Amino acid sequence: MVLIVNDANRYSERRALRTMFEARKQVFVDLLGWDLPVLAGRFELDQFDDGDAVYLIVTDEESRHLASARLLDTTRPALLDGLYPDLVEGEIPRGRSIREITRFCLSRGIGAATRRKARDMLLVALADYALANGIASYTGVAERTWFDQVATFGWDCSALGAPRVHEGRPLVALHILIDETTIGKLAANGIASNAAIAQFPAEAA
Repeated sequence: MVLIVNDANRYSERRALRTMFEARKQVFVDLLGWDLPVLAGRFELDQFDDGDAVYLIVTDEESRHLASARLLDTTRPALLDGLYPDLVEGEIPRGRSIREITRFCLSRGIGAATRRKARDMLLVALADYALANGIASYTGVAERTWFDQVATFGWDCSALGAPRVHEGRPLVALHILIDETTIGKLAANGIASNAAIAQFPAEAA
């Protein structure tokens, strides 16, 4: 299942959120060694995990996290403009039809097949969510190796500038265009999903 969690349903989906924050700590802090704030030794949260954040969370039957992404409104401060503006050549894409993908996370210890299925569900959900909410593109910051993978998924993905090293990691700012052909392009590259995401609620105006 793919959940959409925002400020309206954060409490009712607290199990999915809690296991997501735990997974983020295990991946970004424990595995990748990023210097990020950790709450109670278990949960990775930062200043962008506020009431305006939207989360797409792939869960198992017990509402435990398998994969997730956080979406930030680019009309407000986000990671790209606040922390990595030097990754962009020219103006940073911003606007009501643009969201920034952050904290793309796949749980550890769930097996390669489950990880691949959860990843594909999340990628298709990102496209579905954008189409349902008038979102024309996503931006984001990725390590070079992850950007190289994202660019091969079939959707229209490009770099916003040359890679630059931050804290020893080569990072790339990316831009993904979303339109009515995106889901078909993903499917043509073997990325498809039959998850329970029949209809996405519209974002608040």
